[in-house]
Amino acid sequence: MILSLAVAGLVACGPSAEEKAAAEKQRQDSIAAAQKMVDDSIAAANAAAEKAMQDSIAQKAMADSIAASEAIVKKKARPKTNEQKMEEDRKKQMKEKG
Repeated sequence: MILSLAVAGLVACGPSAEEKAAAEKQRQDSIAAAQKMVDDSIAAANAAAEKAMQDSIAQKAMADSIAASEAIVKKKARPKTNEQKMEEDRKKQMKEKG
């Protein structure tokens, strides 16, 4: 009977104020760590999305530049037609007659 009173007395006392404070601090630390993981994950996702967008813009600009260069090369490499040559000759004659 004394033993059961001793056990009941220990249980009735419960955790001390220090133990409660330590448990609460541990809970707050756990919440803070989880929030930091979420924030870091969001920041990493945003950074990856921004990098992907910049890469896409750079790739599009490069493709546009290549296309423009190819168009210039094709335009310069194309031989003149007889009509174009005749038109140039006509312009030269008009300037000479003046």
